[in-house]
Amino acid sequence: MTERIEADLPPHDPTSTFATFAKAPSPHPPRILILYGSLRDKSFSRYLSEECGRVLTAFGAEVRTFDPRGLPVFDRSSFDLPKVKELRGLTMWSEAHVWVSPEQHGSMTAAFKNQIDWIPLSDGAVRPTQGRTLAVLQVSGGSQSFNAVNQLRVLGRWMRMFTIPNQSSVPKAFEQFDADGRMKPSSYRDRVVDVMEELFRFTMLLRDNVELLNTRYSEEKEKRAHGALKPALGVAAKE
Repeated sequence: MTERIEADLPPHDPTSTFATFAKAPSPHPPRILILYGSLRDKSFSRYLSEECGRVLTAFGAEVRTFDPRGLPVFDRSSFDLPKVKELRGLTMWSEAHVWVSPEQHGSMTAAFKNQIDWIPLSDGAVRPTQGRTLAVLQVSGGSQSFNAVNQLRVLGRWMRMFTIPNQSSVPKAFEQFDADGRMKPSSYRDRVVDVMEELFRFTMLLRDNVELLNTRYSEEKEKRAHGALKPALGVAAKE
């Protein structure tokens, strides 16, 4: 029984597995998409997302931020609308995401969740978010809380993303930004820099090995099974 189980396993060992990792890193800047969860003109989650973007740009990343205003409520059908196509296109372009949501009633906002709902877990043979690195942040109107970032981690896992260990929660966000929307110097801003630094490093480390890291035994087994069935079905059809 043991021999049969071992024979069915993929042929992994430390030496050969390490040899499959990319040796020459991609030279282009890491491509990072930022999503935030508010539609207000004076949006502290947008201010925080812009602060993240400035930090990542200073590190040398290529950053794009999606504006959720004008994105329709998810209806499982309006995939050809411009805002939906823009979001999906940016997701495919990205190698990493930054998610920033306000906490509303102990949860992420509907505006943020709506964006994730428009990003499918799979699109044919393509998984738009699988293997992307992810950083999660939240802003609160009151005392510090972690409800939204905890939920964002669940979403990231469901979307098959690599969510980094560090995170940021900014309490009383109305006190943390100046009149121009820039984050004031504080331990909270230091934490934001920490999170962006970690995301940048993890993205550089993982992006060239996404296909290898996301190859799944069960999926490969299913592919082999389907491949073995097709010739048999073809013969049966001719007979």
